[in-house]
Amino acid sequence: MSERPQVTPFRPTAVALDIDGTLIDHDEGLSPAVVDAVRRTAAQVPVFLATGRAWSTTMPVAERFGLPTGGIVVVSNGARTMRYPDGEVLDERTFDPRTVIASVREHAPNARMAVEEYDGTYLVTAPFPEGDLGKNAKIRVVSDDELAPEPVTRLIIRDPEQSEADFVRLAERLGLHGVGYFVGWTAWLDIAPEGVDKSTGLKVALAQYDLDASGLLAIGDGRNDIEMLTFAGHGVAMGSAPDEVKSVADEVTKSVTDDGVAAVLNRYF
Repeated sequence: MSERPQVTPFRPTAVALDIDGTLIDHDEGLSPAVVDAVRRTAAQVPVFLATGRAWSTTMPVAERFGLPTGGIVVVSNGARTMRYPDGEVLDERTFDPRTVIASVREHAPNARMAVEEYDGTYLVTAPFPEGDLGKNAKIRVVSDDELAPEPVTRLIIRDPEQSEADFVRLAERLGLHGVGYFVGWTAWLDIAPEGVDKSTGLKVALAQYDLDASGLLAIGDGRNDIEMLTFAGHGVAMGSAPDEVKSVADEVTKSVTDDGVAAVLNRYF
């Protein structure tokens, strides 16, 4: 009688972590248990923050967790991969958003739009709700024509008067071609270069350490985490994630308010 082949237990060689709804709650709250788990993990393997946030609002989070100097963060949903804390750009993907801007004005005339400049300033067509673009974000209001004179890493669309479901339908109506998109946890739509998602930046990050995705542990809670979770050797969805995110994950952990990230990392590190 032949023996069954042994299954090698998963052992992470690197970790990718979403920020909002995964590491911190929507009030920017940070659990000491999660901080301790992430710091302990970062002392043993590379830890990559992989977020829809801009570099300017990601760097303070890396500082709060005390991530090692010389580490890598994936920002703007994978459109920009950078070294921390000096801001060296390792990879950048851009697109021309002018056609999308015109389509948004046609289908959602009251929507607010924003793009991020290199210095971290947001150009916006109208002020966003307080805190949406990060605490203390630098913002400059411009016209639609002034919003994107050059290619950008992403275009943000926001309408506080609409719902998440409304924006799922809006994305379908916009007839987006040549770009990708992610619907956020509220009436928020991120438009990205075609074929670019968090896994795009993580491939660059892993290559810096001569690692591959088979040893990557990834944890996230949003629709923009789906590609990251399926790319990783082991993908974990937060307990508060939408069903479509949970369905692609290898595991579902507790919510951010119940220290779901710590529960996973403490098993390995």
